[in-house]
Parts: sequence; C-alpha cells; structure tokens
Amino acid sequence: MAAFAAANIMLMSISLYAGWFSSMDQRFIALFQWASLVLATPVALWAAEPFFSGAISGLRHRVLHMDLPIAIAVAVLYLHGLIVTVAGSGDTYLDSLTMLVTLLLAGRVLESNGRRRAAEAAVSLAAAAPASARRHALDESGAETLETVRSELLESGDRIDVGAGEEFAADGVVESGSGRVRMSLVTGESEPVQVAARDRVVAGTVLEEGAVTVVVEQAGKDTLLARMAEDLRAAADRGIRPGATDRIAPWFTGITLVVAAGTFSGWYLAEGLGPALTTMVAVLVVACPCALALSRPLAAAAGLGATARRGLLFRSADALLDLGRADLAALDKTGTVTGGQPVVVEAEDWALRVAAGLERFSGHPIARALVSEAVERGIPLPRGEDVSEQPGRGITGVVDGVLWSLKGGEAGQVRLDGEDGRSSVLRLGDQPREDSRQAIAALGSEGLEVVLLTGDHRAVGDAIGRATGVDGVISEVDPPAKAEWVSDQRDLGRTVLFVGDGLNDGPALARADVGIAMGSGSASSVLVADGVLAAPTLAPVLAGVRAARACRRAIRWNQIRSIAYNVTAVTAAAAGLINPLIAAILMPLSSAMVIWGSARVEKAVERHDPAPRGKASDA
Repeated sequence: MAAFAAANIMLMSISLYAGWFSSMDQRFIALFQWASLVLATPVALWAAEPFFSGAISGLRHRVLHMDLPIAIAVAVLYLHGLIVTVAGSGDTYLDSLTMLVTLLLAGRVLESNGRRRAAEAAVSLAAAAPASARRHALDESGAETLETVRSELLESGDRIDVGAGEEFAADGVVESGSGRVRMSLVTGESEPVQVAARDRVVAGTVLEEGAVTVVVEQAGKDTLLARMAEDLRAAADRGIRPGATDRIAPWFTGITLVVAAGTFSGWYLAEGLGPALTTMVAVLVVACPCALALSRPLAAAAGLGATARRGLLFRSADALLDLGRADLAALDKTGTVTGGQPVVVEAEDWALRVAAGLERFSGHPIARALVSEAVERGIPLPRGEDVSEQPGRGITGVVDGVLWSLKGGEAGQVRLDGEDGRSSVLRLGDQPREDSRQAIAALGSEGLEVVLLTGDHRAVGDAIGRATGVDGVISEVDPPAKAEWVSDQRDLGRTVLFVGDGLNDGPALARADVGIAMGSGSASSVLVADGVLAAPTLAPVLAGVRAARACRRAIRWNQIRSIAYNVTAVTAAAAGLINPLIAAILMPLSSAMVIWGSARVEKAVERHDPAPRGKASDA
C-alpha cells in the first residue's frame, strides 16, 4: 500500500514541481494535492502503524527507540500536508512522507528474520519415536501375552518387543535377543551397531536386523529423544542480540528531538509560527534516520543474496551477521564432512564379485555399497542361488556352485567364507567428501579454528580428521554432549559455527551462535538451523563467512556515512539553509549512499571466488 501510494504521489509531485515554471492552474494544483492527501492518509494512519507502535512501546519502557523520530516525522509531515491542502497554499511534502514509510518498511521486509520454527523442529524430532509399542502383559489366566499400547503410557520396568525394521519406543536395556541398530539418529554413527543382552538402546533408533526384548528405563518425556526436543525449544527461544544501530538509536533520537525542538523555538521567537514550522519540518525530514535504519537491512540483504547464489540459504540477517564474528567452526562428521553412507574401502575383485552377487537383491546399506563398488569397477555380477539372509547373522548363498557366507566382522569389516576354503575380508568406511579438505583448510586460513565432532569411535574419528586436515577431533560424543560442548565454548567467549546434517545434530545446531544444516539432512536439523546448504559440499560455508564479514564492514561504513550526512544536513536545516523540499530530495540521496555501500558486498565476495559461479549459483 505504501509503495503504491508513494509511486503515484511522486508522479503528481513531479507535476506540481514542474508547475512552478509553467504557472499551473490552481484547480489542478488542488486536484493533485487532494489526491495525494487521499493516498497518503492510509499510509500515515495504517502502513506507518509499526513505527508508532514501536515509538509508544519505547516510551513506555523509557527507551528512545529509532521508531520515535520516524513516528514524529510521519505525524508532522501528515499534519502539515493536511493543513496545507485544506488551506490551499504551500507545498504538502506528502511525497516525502510516503517515500519515507515505503523505504523503511521495505528495509524491514528485507531484514525480516523467519523466526526459528522451534515448535516444528521439536514435533519433527518427537515424531521419530513410534506412537505405539508391543508391551508384555498378563492375561486373566496369568499367562504372558502382548498388548499394543501408546508409547507415552509405557513406564519404567515394562518389557517391550521390537522386531526388524521397527523403532524403539523408549530408552532401555536389551533383556534378550540380538540385532543391529542404526544409531545415526542419536549418535551420528554411520554403521549399524550390534546389540545383545545388557546393551542400552534409545527411543527413535531403528532395529535394522534381529529381534529383541527391551526393559524400559525411560519413556515419554523422559527419553533422550524427548529431552533433545526440549533442548531445541529452549535454545531457539534465546533473544536476538541488539546491533550497532540499536545502540546508536537512543542517542540519535534524543539529539534529533532536541535539535528539532530548539529549531522550532528559535525560529518561532525570531520569525513566527510559519517559518518555525517549516524549518522544523525540514530538520525532521532531513534528519530522519532512513539511511541509518536502512544501513543494516540493505547490507544484510546483499550478503544474503551473495550467499544464496553460492548455495547457502540463511533464514535471517542476524544469523548471517553472527557468522561474520565466528572464530570456531565445529563440524559434524557423518553426512557433513563425509558422505554419510558406507563405501568399499578395500576388497579383492574376486571377493567383491561373490559378495555383490549374494547381496545384489538386498536393500541393506552394506549391500548397496558392495553392489555399487562392483558396478563401478566394471565387475559382472553373478546371480546367487538359494540366498538366505538371517537378520543379525549375515547372508548365505551359492555362487558359481560354491556355498558362501558373508558375515559382519570387526567395525567396518565383513568377512566372506566359502565351503571350498577360500575367504577374504572386505573393508568398508565412511569417506570424506571430495572438497572437505580444501574447504576446511580455507576456513582455517580465514582465522577459524576447525574441530570435528563425531559419535563414532576414536579410531574412526581420527582417521577422518587426518584425511581432512582437522587437528581437533572429539569422538564418541552423543547429542547432549555435542550441545554441551558448544555451550561451554560459548561460555568461554567463543563465537561458534556448527555444521551438521542429522536429527542428532539438532541440539548443537540450536545452541551454536550460527547453525548450518546440510540440505540433504534430516527435516528437524533443517528446521532448527540458521542456514541450509543447497548442495552436499562445505564450500558455501566458506563463501558465507566471507560474505558475512564483508557485510559487517559495509554496515559499519554505511553507519559512518549516515551519521556524517545527518550532522551536516541537520546543521544546515536548523540554520534555515535547507527548506523542506530540498530536505525531501536529500533524504533519498542519503539512502542512495547506503545502497551503493551495500552493493559492494557482492564484489567483496567475488574477489575470493576461485572460478566463475556454476552449480552453486544455480542451486
């Protein structure tokens, strides 16, 4: 509404100003002025409402908010325009009013931070636990039976059955049975973990193979999964830190009001009401903090655009600006620094051929890795016969007339044994992404300390650390420990950037000053993160750091230019050297300085681009 009104009023104002040189008929002057008043009224009374609300709220809390001089300027300009239009003499300056409101509202739209949808993230997280469970119970005759109950009705001491492909409904200890559990939801480990009697399991994880009976220890709101969801809510509710503009605002507002009041009083005593009102309007218009208020959103918008074109999408300007202060980058291992899926690291061709033949129709992650590697090597896949897959025990079958068995061995290994005496060990692992080492080195060159966090065993974490050039590796950390580590670093005064992808990374993403999620990661991590990577690579993170720092520099210089302009222009207006019309022209010119300064953010980032943007910009 404000933009529509401003565009039309500006056109009519151009006609009015041109009429000064061609003696415009008074009836056309009146027509344009009344039409401008009609369009400006909803802008002043409705579109500018946020500024009046902010000013009133600030006064109630005894704070001189930046909205106060804006509200005063809008009110004075509207009343002045109303009086002049009714009286039928003078210039209304309603074009200044509507343009002022439009520019400031546009700045707020550009800066609007899509508040973290913590509730959605928590719901997504909680939804990872099944809604029901099969609980052991006694029937009327005292015989043991199974009953299906809602998960929240489970209590400590209950015994529940979990089969292959099902999720655990509560935290507990395995009483009997065995199987392989995918713990990546909670610990980030890429490989399924073998569990048996007396091993602990947690809600939301998946029993990929086998069947177990679990004794419940924590259920409902007491599970680790529920505590993670609550942690997300609490961390996402933290307030936004005030920026430099907010700290300058009280001083700027106070000085502006004092100068405007002094100008009105001085000119009223010297020249009367008319000149005093006109001069005060000129001071308020020329001193309106439009350029100062726009310095942050325009620079931030330029930074957000620069990062988006390189594959990093931020939810808010605050997150981008916080990234510019980061001095510690904590990276999750599985799915972030690495691909997140097992790949064949070492295998003899003949063994890979037999193993892939046995696994060619299996949907198990290890099976997919074996088949994919065989195809990549160009190995023809034989057809296994009499194939039998036993959950938790491996797979057997006949290939080339020989009976083979493929079973899990030590961590990251599977063993192939044939009845003819031949055997081989195939090693699998989670490999680093192709550009991880280069991106991590570049982050270090920007002055960030890089640390790798993983729920995997120390040997696995150290191996990935060596492969990617990360010296600081913290292994065997669960989600609460990751989040606690991030909090501890912040308490030490560090500004922490955390990059992760899994549901287990949610608490750490929320606790960090800036949390960035892989776009291919879990829905919960994407929802709670400050930024999302559009491509499975760390390169955009580096571009984001550079854009954020360029953005902070642009804001600082924009503020310096704005303050210098205001000091000069207000002094001239108070002395009567600038009338309201000149003030109305200077106001957008001051904003143009800010736009020019903000446009340099993109150029600052381009200087560091190793090559013209391609896939990242398309993403």
